[in-house]
Amino acid sequence: MLKHLSIKDFVIVDRVELDFMPGFTVLTGETGAGKSILIDALSLALGERGDASQIRHGCERAEINVTFDTGHLPSLRQWLDEHDLQGDPDSCLMRRVIETSGRSRNYLNGHAVTLQQLRTAGEYLVAIHSQHAHQALLQKDAQRELLDAFAGCAGLARTVKEAYQQWQGCQQQRIALEQRAAESHDKREQLEWQLQELTALNFTLLEWQTLQADHGRLSHVAALQAAADGGIEMLSESEQAVLAQINSVNHQLQNLLEYDGALRTITDLLDAAQIQLQESVYELKHYRQRLDLDPQALHGVEQRLSAIHTTARKFRVNPEELPALLESITHQLAALGSNADIGHLLELETAAQGEYCKHAQELSSIRQHAAQELSGKVSAAMQTIAMAGGEFSVALNPVEQGNAHGLEQIEFQVAAHQGLPLRPLAKVVSGGELSRISLAIQVITSKVGVVPTLIFDEVDVGIGGKVAEIVGHLLKQLGKERQVLCITHLPQVAATGDQQWQVMKSAGQAAHQAVVSTIAVLNPQQRVEEIARMLGGVNITETTRQHAAEMLQQAHEC
Repeated sequence: MLKHLSIKDFVIVDRVELDFMPGFTVLTGETGAGKSILIDALSLALGERGDASQIRHGCERAEINVTFDTGHLPSLRQWLDEHDLQGDPDSCLMRRVIETSGRSRNYLNGHAVTLQQLRTAGEYLVAIHSQHAHQALLQKDAQRELLDAFAGCAGLARTVKEAYQQWQGCQQQRIALEQRAAESHDKREQLEWQLQELTALNFTLLEWQTLQADHGRLSHVAALQAAADGGIEMLSESEQAVLAQINSVNHQLQNLLEYDGALRTITDLLDAAQIQLQESVYELKHYRQRLDLDPQALHGVEQRLSAIHTTARKFRVNPEELPALLESITHQLAALGSNADIGHLLELETAAQGEYCKHAQELSSIRQHAAQELSGKVSAAMQTIAMAGGEFSVALNPVEQGNAHGLEQIEFQVAAHQGLPLRPLAKVVSGGELSRISLAIQVITSKVGVVPTLIFDEVDVGIGGKVAEIVGHLLKQLGKERQVLCITHLPQVAATGDQQWQVMKSAGQAAHQAVVSTIAVLNPQQRVEEIARMLGGVNITETTRQHAAEMLQQAHEC
């Protein structure tokens, strides 16, 4: 529960330190005194967005500190442990600082955190019902969420939504693939024809290099033969053959070695040259034997080259780019998918639909029971808030094939008086009736929640007299189970509080001093004066004070 709230330099609040008690606490005060500022400050500490306009004029920053007792909230303690945000045992401290630059700093148990983390922690701790909640109650989404919260199946509702999204995702993929398959029929035929032609060509870059080399050799075989024959002739077979001349020179020098040994180096070089030239002659003769003029071989190479060039021109690429083109076409065909892919997606879609239906049917069953219970309790409450004979009903209207929120649409219906047919809530009730029904629903649904602190911000607008007294007792009864705070203008509601705080606005005596808002905890005599003010206005008579005291006494005895 909420234990302590510290507010500094926030809007028109200079500094306030508040210690909270269990039970039902009411906050009262003149219009404009700043009662809702308390809720705004607490909301800021719980992660609502803020800005520099909320800083009190002339100050550098606004600061809000809140302390909660978490001894009975194991789920929150577990969440804090999971995110390494532990603090003192059975306690949670939240702090928010807003500076004039617009920068916001957020702390949870002394750890710097994001606004989302503050909001998540706050959802475990406080539920705030604003004075405009009855307007939100007219929205279909709000009605559905309220019923699911009452039924305790909000988690299952999220599971249904996720299952629906998974089903729809599979369905959309399958439909898209079917559309692409139909649209790409001609494209597939073209690619398959291209793939078939390129595969039949059976062309590789290695073959391209070999063909070019073979074509160059075969197309110049006559010139190669003439060059080989001429080389053999000049080196070894003509009258002036090079080998014969080198042999003659070497022989002469060998005979003169006995006269000059320095010739040995020259004769050795000539011996080596003679050997190299002789090897060259042997290689030329072997090459010449292999170099036969084969017109048929040349024709075969030229035909293969022609086929390759023809295919390359057809696909408008260079011959060496044909292998890469074949690979690209293969990938394009694979990307188009196949009937087998559609069949697999259909299986996934069917499985996802089955999973959705299973969870949605379970959700429908829980909603049916919760709708009957909520309808009965709100109808019973209507009999006590000046709507005798009225009836409230939660209708579950089937939705064909279901949607992200289940197999039905939730609709709150009401018959404001006996004998009237049930019609949608938005169409049949007046503003005052809507306020009363909304408050009854909020009180009833709040009882089944786990949030320890409930705050009602002027939710009793539009009611008065006996109905206001009944509303006060409803809130007081709720305060026996939870910590309840209520901002109210009604003396009947204020009198039922276990404790009462008064919000006052005052201006400093000096001209330059700003207006400030303060909060005082009232003792029994001060409560009589405040409720008398709420009853009688400016001129408070002794009779008004006696009436106020009587109201407090009656509320205490109930």
